[in-house]
Parts: sequence; C-alpha cells; structure tokens
Amino acid sequence: MENLLKNPLVINLIDISFAEDIGEGDHTSLACIDKTEQGKSIIIAKENGVLAGIDLAEFIFKKVDPTLIIKKFFSEGALLNDKDIVMEISGSSQSMLTAERTVLNFIQRLSGIATSTKQYAEALLDFHTQIIDTRKTTPGMRLLEKWAVKVGGGKNHRIGLYDMILIKDNHIDFAGGIENAIDKTHEYLKSHNLNLQIEIETRSIEEVKKVLIKKGVHRIMLDNFTPSMISEAVLLINHEFETEASGGITLLTLKEYAKTGVDFISSGALTHSVKSFDFSMKAI
Repeated sequence: MENLLKNPLVINLIDISFAEDIGEGDHTSLACIDKTEQGKSIIIAKENGVLAGIDLAEFIFKKVDPTLIIKKFFSEGALLNDKDIVMEISGSSQSMLTAERTVLNFIQRLSGIATSTKQYAEALLDFHTQIIDTRKTTPGMRLLEKWAVKVGGGKNHRIGLYDMILIKDNHIDFAGGIENAIDKTHEYLKSHNLNLQIEIETRSIEEVKKVLIKKGVHRIMLDNFTPSMISEAVLLINHEFETEASGGITLLTLKEYAKTGVDFISSGALTHSVKSFDFSMKAI
C-alpha cells in the first residue's frame, strides 16, 4: 500500500472522490459543529472478514486534516470479527465527519474484495491451481482493487492492456486466425522493442492443438471449457505452456476445475460483483 499512496493515479482518484463528495464544502458539518470543536470517533467492523485499506483510510483522514490523530488497531490483511474496532480518530470533529464517507467507501470496497478473494484462495489450498483477477474492475479503482485481491491471497493477472499481450477471440477473428495473430504479435513486439509475455485464448480443443503446433506463446487460456475439456487440454499441453481456465467459474465450481490441474483460474467476480464489507464510524 505504501507505494500505491505515492501513485499519481491513486492520489488523483482520492482528489476526485473529495470533489464529488465535498464539493465547495461540507455544509452540514460547517452548519452544525463549531470549527473549534474537538472529538473522537472509532471505525467498527460490522461483520467477519479481511481488512484491506486501513493505511489508505489513515492517508485520507490526514489529507483532509493533517492534525487528526490516528490509532490503528489492525494491519492490512488482518482477520476481523464483528464489532472489532479497527481505528480511532481524534481531533477536529468537522474534519473527521468530512472525511468519513470517502474513507468508508474505500475500505468497504477493498475489504469486500479481500474477503471474497480469501474464500477462493482457501478453497484452492489443496490444489496446484491459483486464483487470479481480471480487468473487470471499477474504473479508476483498478490499482487498489487488484492490490486488495493480493491482500486476500489471490494473484494478479495483467494490470492493463500495456503490460501483457492477451490475444482474445476477437483479436484472433480480426487477425484472420490463430497463426496470423501470433505471427503479427511477434512482429509487433520486435518492431517496437518490447518484451511482453503472450497469452492466447482458445475456444475449443481444436484451437488448443493449433496453438501447440504454432507455439510462440507463454500461456493458453481455456475459455468456457467444461472441466472434462480442461482435463483433456491440460494433458495435451503437458506443461509446455501455462494454462488458465476462465469463464463462469464460481466458488461452488472452483474445486471441480482445480482438480483438472490447470495452473490458474481467472475470475472477474473477485472485483466486478463483490459485496462491500460493512464498517461504520461512530462518535465516542
């Protein structure tokens, strides 16, 4: 998290969050509370789960008011129980109320992702397979959401379009087939002096066989394959390339897919449909 708090994209996201919530001022707090009023509040967990974003919460409070005094009772990745007090904030009552919603929005979202990811990661403890995320993230939140996946015990797939080649079905169709897509990719990387890993999506065992003949990739994605099809594909690939299962795999079906011996299972559900963790801030 320390490096993320120096990242311009994250700083800008926080500024945008302030702009949309505070605008020209927190008129409710300004109207109801004297600017000299000092107080104390706590952030409480209202369910069991994994904490993610506590350092970000401190950063946001301090960004609103550097004089606020913050006490953190848990670290990133800690297991929380219902009613655990995770943080105490002391200082300007106006300042802590102005920061409240922005803080809670971030830690609720990130802790929800970490909590969900932990369920997936724990289900795979007895298997070779690892759970990874996708690019199905909240716009502007990707770096933080992918960080939360790691806090929960998952792994990151590529961050964006710039740090890995992923030749998907539409790329293959527009390029005129698997062979053309792979050839054109290598020509592009060479001409631009780029060293990026290449993954290619396959939609059938026949396409897997084409990739095995053509080669030139690092990982083969097995998209919307049944577990029996994945078992067949993994046997054919025989560790020559990394393998990834993708498409509609849920927590209920996770182990069935892991039994195939596939290297990775990617799940957009880790970030795109997760339930936020429940926290509240209370004055004491």
